Amino acid sequence: MTYHRITSIDDKYFKPLHELLGTIFPPEEVLAYELWREPLQDESIHVYAALHGEEVVGATEYRYYPKLRVAMTDFTIIGKPSLGIGRFLMRSRQKDLDRLAAESGTEPIGMFAEIYDPYRAASHEFGGVSPMNPYVRREVLSHMGYKKLDLEYVHPSWDHEGQAVTELDLGFLPADEELSQVDASLVAAFLEGYYSALPNKPEAWLEMVESIKRKDSIQLLPL
Repeated sequence: MTYHRITSIDDKYFKPLHELLGTIFPPEEVLAYELWREPLQDESIHVYAALHGEEVVGATEYRYYPKLRVAMTDFTIIGKPSLGIGRFLMRSRQKDLDRLAAESGTEPIGMFAEIYDPYRAASHEFGGVSPMNPYVRREVLSHMGYKKLDLEYVHPSWDHEGQAVTELDLGFLPADEELSQVDASLVAAFLEGYYSALPNKPEAWLEMVESIKRKDSIQLLPL
């Protein structure tokens, strides 16, 4: 399997990757095809496809914020079962994140991820293939060591319509597995930076960020 970075929508592997996104995630979670052009040119955004021969069978997107010493996993996609895609992506991503941290001279605190909560979601029909079922994904992330932040989480929809998307938790994979809380100022800074590319933010998101800023820390709970 090949770990292939995509830096342009003109890359021949981007179209099948985008189609895979549409198979796995609900429409409000998928950025429109043409709107990917600028983000893919951003050196800080890392989009990689897992290639099985010439076929895109998985993908992941992530970022590392040296000043905050945290990473963010935007998505991880497994397109086919029984190929070891998930482990391949996780290991390849970690090696790359280790490189990015070393190059910046920083020691990572952990990695954020938005995680669906199927126990309160209205629909569980998305997922595409069984490894991407929201129940399966959540359990796997829990086994990896992810925890959830103790807050009522919402995020702006990626369709640029400014809707508040709920039914997700903001997860965090701490480098120190004994960590029980994170600084609220870190969470607020991360969210404001991460969503700076979206001009339309719902009032619920703005209120959530302001409430985070009023806290000293946020507890990490079992996922």
